[in-house]
Amino acid sequence: MPAFASRITRPLLLAILLAAAAVQAQEATSKQLAPGFTARAADSRLVILPADMELFSMSAGGVVEPRDDWTRAAQRNFVAALEAQRQRLGARVTRLDAAQADEFADIATLHRAVADAVMLHHYGRGLMQLPTKQERLDWSLGDAVRPLRERTGADYALFTWVRDSYASTERKAMMIGLAALGAISLGGEQVGYASLVDLNTGRIVWFNRLDRMSGDLREPEPAVETVETLLKGFPTLQQ
Repeated sequence: MPAFASRITRPLLLAILLAAAAVQAQEATSKQLAPGFTARAADSRLVILPADMELFSMSAGGVVEPRDDWTRAAQRNFVAALEAQRQRLGARVTRLDAAQADEFADIATLHRAVADAVMLHHYGRGLMQLPTKQERLDWSLGDAVRPLRERTGADYALFTWVRDSYASTERKAMMIGLAALGAISLGGEQVGYASLVDLNTGRIVWFNRLDRMSGDLREPEPAVETVETLLKGFPTLQQ
């Protein structure tokens, strides 16, 4: 290939790769947002419900067992990590504690059911996708959220759900032994979602999922990384 062709081709290839990356990023963002929604109103209020969270230990045989001590530590770390996200969440934020949130348990249960459907049908592939949705984030809780809006005065509500498991010492030893034999065994994983609901319409206007083999909520510093990942793409306030 002539030198001049090489000099032309490489910048062109780089431009194509950058354009493709930009398109992928835009598609990922659009997948997170409801049709027509781009940002929260500058004067809008946000209420944050306690995270639905549970942590588990994975035994050598792969059996998961709940760890209350880990869960309590994770909840504290999660709240502290959210507090550090003031610039992203905005100044007009109300946080409900567990006792206050009990009043809205029915709403939380309904949201969990709808969010599970989003995880399955919006992020699922092939037959899991619903043709009528046309890959749009088009899900709503309807008027069921009205009591939460009337009681808190908020325009939006942030729901979070996390399940985190960690390989025990015995499990890690077994994984190393199996790896030496060429076999693959899985350790713990971190799965969850964050969902923003418009309390004036009931629509889920933003949704982000977490599904990975890393992350740790048991300690403050890695918990910050988990919360930042969970809130990636969170809608900004209009300027």
